Amino acid sequence: MGELFLSFGSTTSIAMKQLSEAEYLATMAEPMKRVSSEGDPPFDFWEYFDAIPLADFEGHDCLAGRVTYVWKHPAGRFQHVLVDSEDKNVFMVLVLDVPSGIVLGHRLLDLNQEYGLTRSEQSGSA
Repeated sequence: MGELFLSFGSTTSIAMKQLSEAEYLATMAEPMKRVSSEGDPPFDFWEYFDAIPLADFEGHDCLAGRVTYVWKHPAGRFQHVLVDSEDKNVFMVLVLDVPSGIVLGHRLLDLNQEYGLTRSEQSGSA
């Protein structure tokens, strides 16, 4: 899973990185703190989101651009922005490197698959 560089306009270049599970987990520490998804993000990440290859969504639709959950690393270095999909418990996670002002990478987080939830378990309250 290498990096893909995309250019936007004449001055912007974005490194696209689909994070492995190990790379994703390395941006987490306990206790991760939930922060409001209503506030302003530390920087604009939507250009990166819009450039994620469709294959990385694995058939899940996140195009509405809704964010319900944002989690902050205890040291404040990383923020995990979870972009909702149309499928319950499935998110495209953008890992923001806050001090650097860049998106470190992205990873599809399918909690149904990760925790082996069945359809009946998915319909319960979150």
